[in-house]
Formats: sequence, C-alpha cells, structure tokens
Amino acid sequence: MVLAREVYSATGNFPKQEIFGLVSQMRRASVSIPSNIAEGQGQLTDKGFVLYLSRARGSLYELETKAELAESLGYLAKPELDQVLTECQELGRMLHGLINSMREEKH
Repeated sequence: MVLAREVYSATGNFPKQEIFGLVSQMRRASVSIPSNIAEGQGQLTDKGFVLYLSRARGSLYELETKAELAESLGYLAKPELDQVLTECQELGRMLHGLINSMREEKH
C-alpha cells in the first residue's frame, strides 16, 4: 500500500497527455500488487496463494519498467525514481522470500 501511495504521488505531476498512458498504467500496476496479495490470501490452497503472489511480483516488475521509462522521458525525477525502485526492491525481496518459503513447505 505504501508503494501504491508513492506511485500516486509521483505520477501526480506527469503531463496531461499521459493520464491515460503511463499514469494510468503505473497506478494500475501499483494497486495490482497489494490487491493480488490480498486476493491470494483468500485462496483455499497454498498453490493458489503462490499463484497470486507471482502475479503481484509480475505487476511489481511491470511497475519498475514503467517507472524507469517515465524517468527517461523526463516525467519522473531521479530522486522519485530511486524512491519507487527502492520500495519495489524491498517488496520484491519479501515476495520472493514468501513464495520460496511456501514452495519449500510443500517438499
């Protein structure tokens, strides 16, 4: 949720022509991460939960890519990019660890 709030804040000053482009895509990806985690928790099996955690990780990678593109286009300042990427990396480590631990429990 922290990352999603940061993305909403960081994209607030993007050019108007990007509202339906990068702004929308980055915001959707950032909201998709906690949404998939929450939805996965409602699954009846660990396998189902891991599937949703993997989707969350995919949205995380998508967000990283789009944030880097936004910075290269001059829409996102380097300090904002660094903050978003730092949060992405931390969340990525947590997701990776949780996915691995749940897969190891099966074996």
